Amino acid sequence: MRSLSRAGRVRMGHHPGMGHVHHLYVHVPFCAHRCGYCDFVTVTGHDERHEAYVDAVLTELAGRGDVLGDVETVYVGGGTPSRLGPGLLGQLLDALPRAAVETTVECNPEGVDEALASVLGGRGVRVSLGAQTFAQPLLDTLERQTSPTQVRRAVELLREACVPSLSLDLIYGIPGERESDLARDLAVLEELAPDHVSAYELEAKPGTRFAVHHGARLEEQAELLERHMELVIDSLAYSGYDWYEIASFARAPEHQGRHNRAYWEGRDYLGLGVGAVGTVAGERRVNGPKLAAYLDDPLAAPAAIEEISERTRLAERLMLGLRLADGVDLAAVEPVLDAQGLDRLSGLGLAVIEDGRLRLDARGRMLLHDCVAELIADEPA
Repeated sequence: MRSLSRAGRVRMGHHPGMGHVHHLYVHVPFCAHRCGYCDFVTVTGHDERHEAYVDAVLTELAGRGDVLGDVETVYVGGGTPSRLGPGLLGQLLDALPRAAVETTVECNPEGVDEALASVLGGRGVRVSLGAQTFAQPLLDTLERQTSPTQVRRAVELLREACVPSLSLDLIYGIPGERESDLARDLAVLEELAPDHVSAYELEAKPGTRFAVHHGARLEEQAELLERHMELVIDSLAYSGYDWYEIASFARAPEHQGRHNRAYWEGRDYLGLGVGAVGTVAGERRVNGPKLAAYLDDPLAAPAAIEEISERTRLAERLMLGLRLADGVDLAAVEPVLDAQGLDRLSGLGLAVIEDGRLRLDARGRMLLHDCVAELIADEPA
């Protein structure tokens, strides 16, 4: 592999504090199968290109990493990063800047074996495991290439490898899912006792093959989503999880997702890899989705660049910050707040101002999109 030795020089030559960005995202697009509901940048197959891809990511890091300062969090997402295998994934992790607070890697259960678990545990990596559901018929509907047994085995292996924090993903609102199915999933979660749970409602973009195939049943689920969400919140609270963000639950503060919190708090982050997004110094960069162009020259591959206006930055800070239970600094977002909308939500008890922070109560967070629409002032003509 050409650049691992070079990557070592990049890391050795990186001077802490020389940039202002403290968060790094690395996208690994490879998947065994593209699930019908997925709208992330992914590619199937191409196993022979894994090594070249890691090489390209490290080349991009060498060319764009000067914006990084003391790195607090690294997140390796996808796609399926565990598709790289233990050897190559370990080399990638070793070549990336060391995170002072948290390094997270996404894995699919069927890809976790003793060797991969050892690589992750030995490097102190937080693992986000894509369980989604523990009902095989619903896994089949989602086109997931795993089984409940493999999920349990992956959790066992990762625990044995002493990963410092284990998060499980749960999806609800799956076509054909009943409330009893979700209740069983939540019972299994309580049994497995992960440190963190990310629970999302299923979103299938209009026009995707998943939406076409399951349109009617998705409409049925839409009517049940609020009840499903209430069941998730109540069950996880009973099991000892703190609902600290709209889709995130942690057993203890140290298990909160620190990298994702950086997004919600509006911090800059560097994104590397095909389709990766990053925001640095008022500029949002979205790397192009074409694998061949990226492998050919990651620094010259197409990317969309957007200048983020101050109003857009503040509106996004409000929208993302209100996802958090502790809300957002009121003074920081006041220029884009609609005073009358705030008064209406406050009168309904949905919005609360306390100690200089604006937050939504539990009901307000369940109605997040409506509340945000009420709170953002119209743009001046």
